[in-house]
Amino acid sequence: MTIRPRRSVLYMPGSNARALEKAKTLSTDAVILDLEDSVAPDAKVAARDQVMAVAKAGGFGSREVVIRVNSLAGPWGTADLEAAAAVAPDAILIPKVSKPEDVFEAVAVLDRLGAPETTKIWAMFETPLAVLNAGSIAAAASVKEGRRLAAFVLGTNDLAKETRARFVAGRTTMLPWLTTAVAAGRAFGLDVIDGVYNNLSDAEGFAIECAQGRDLGMDGKTLIHPNQLATANEIFSPSEAEVEQARKIIAAFALPENASKGVISLDGKMVERLHAEMAERVVAIAEAIAAAGA
Repeated sequence: MTIRPRRSVLYMPGSNARALEKAKTLSTDAVILDLEDSVAPDAKVAARDQVMAVAKAGGFGSREVVIRVNSLAGPWGTADLEAAAAVAPDAILIPKVSKPEDVFEAVAVLDRLGAPETTKIWAMFETPLAVLNAGSIAAAASVKEGRRLAAFVLGTNDLAKETRARFVAGRTTMLPWLTTAVAAGRAFGLDVIDGVYNNLSDAEGFAIECAQGRDLGMDGKTLIHPNQLATANEIFSPSEAEVEQARKIIAAFALPENASKGVISLDGKMVERLHAEMAERVVAIAEAIAAAGA
């Protein structure tokens, strides 16, 4: 499986042509061309046409291109999904995924329209039912009908709305939901991307929340403004010290005398083979970041 950095995932409104073009120049790992929350109802159809034209034209370099469609239960979602299938972005982000059948429905549309296997499904994790069904939704990735599922994207604003939970320091009201998403995603090989931070004037708070998401095991953060990119990229990147240590662990287990060992001593510390597997991912992410020039 190809490992891609998803430290920064920037939403861009599909109705804003200038923003869509600007996304091609920004230091974001992935860009979400949004047809849902950022687009007014009377602009939905025009935004769809614009987003599809931009996605088809390309020019995003190494950035992943993701199209967020409207709810498949609403008046625009199915047409959005069908149009997105035709331009074959890297992924299509499905809102309000609350059960595995929501994933199966989206995959069936892509299969019917002949979308390439490289077009994946990302699922918004933003409802109480998504929390309760997290394991079964993630498990959809393990069967043919849901095989395109590649990531969970936390919709923390919608989770707050649907549960009436308040945003408080440290997100203590949401921690059970965040950790549930990470555990379910990891159980079935999904990336997990944290929700947005709403206060653009609070740089310190944003950095703290990025660090929290990283420490909880998330791969990156969704962003609402380019000013947030540098911080997210820095915090979700492995540090030089982490990469150096990872390379030492890999090299130690590669020694002939350690080839059959499950546990070794390195710099006075016990290191297990599972640490070597973790180290390999750290190095792979660092190399992918370097290759992208980010």
